[in-house]
Amino acid sequence: MILILSLGNGLKNFVVAQVESFGTDIVQIEVKTPNTAHMSSENASSMTGGMQITTLKLDEIEDVAKLSNLGSWYGGILSQQITNRNDENEQTYIFGVTAGMMEADGGAELESGSFFMEEDGRDLKQVAVLGSKIKEIFFPGEDAVGQSIKIGGKKYKVTGVLKERGSTAGFSFDEVIFIPVETLQRKIMGIDHIQFAIFKVKNMDLVEQTMEEMRVIMRDKHEIEYDNEEDKKDGIDDDFAVMSIAEAREMLEKVFGTINILLICLASISLVVGGVGIMNVMYVAVTERTQEIGLRKSVGARNIDILWQFIFESIFLTLLGGVIGIIIGISFSELITYIISTYGYDVEFKVTGYSVLVAVGFSMVVGLIFGFYPARKASQLTPAEALRKE
Repeated sequence: MILILSLGNGLKNFVVAQVESFGTDIVQIEVKTPNTAHMSSENASSMTGGMQITTLKLDEIEDVAKLSNLGSWYGGILSQQITNRNDENEQTYIFGVTAGMMEADGGAELESGSFFMEEDGRDLKQVAVLGSKIKEIFFPGEDAVGQSIKIGGKKYKVTGVLKERGSTAGFSFDEVIFIPVETLQRKIMGIDHIQFAIFKVKNMDLVEQTMEEMRVIMRDKHEIEYDNEEDKKDGIDDDFAVMSIAEAREMLEKVFGTINILLICLASISLVVGGVGIMNVMYVAVTERTQEIGLRKSVGARNIDILWQFIFESIFLTLLGGVIGIIIGISFSELITYIISTYGYDVEFKVTGYSVLVAVGFSMVVGLIFGFYPARKASQLTPAEALRKE
């Protein structure tokens, strides 16, 4: 149980930290399948199944960005293209974004060079900024800024290289090439839509009001109307979703909380099996110590004294097992943390005081419940009956 709670909490903290690396003052608009809830399995399966929602446009995002409580922002779309330089060829993620990414994304920093400008997008310039791993693949040991790389068979001038960032929410920014979103749309993909837009919020106290204002603008742009307030609140007919990082964190904590409860229930099965083992041990103890019970009763021991003697022994056995389990759980948590760190993931599976208390509490309850019946049987023996048994 210690190990399960440690793994569950460690994974939750890792995922939440990844999401918050974008910044805690972030609101996002992303595409959504109409007639589904944003976080539903139906929407997720539609998106992963290849459904394309093409209604989110840059010009309407620019109108949303005019809201007084929104600051810097960027919109974007993701693609995969064959990238090559000299004899090196790679299937690479191409991230088309607007020039505001460096200001709006709290995790992005330049290692060298500069990010592309807003006019580069308007003029459909073929310029690129490389993730740190992409730079090492195509320009090992040399300065990439000012040199060229081919994306989809066309030359792009490298203007900058980003600092190593690692993975965020399962996506590695180090293995991406960033180009102006307009260039990606028109010169590579032949589309006019984007997949998402991210905004910085100036005053987080007004974030709920701001998000509602964003929905009003988007529904007006997409001509979406609702007949009742319940459907409007759920946004069922929307082909977009508005979410804050705070909401994403709250949702993740609920999900991982549910997962932890499920894991604890599964671990409890092993505790029940262990409890049955404890009960059998105590039955054997009662049988082998029948004469001792009779002797104690003959010199004045009450039923309650015998009952508590065997209950305490049962609790002691389970607590001893619990202590050993805590030591093993802590050791395995440290081992798993070390193994995962060798793969470059900063995940810490830490055993908390809460986990120890839960484990110790469960051990005591198991000892009490499964030790009670054998203890009760021992306490009900009469001195004469107990002393007659060999």
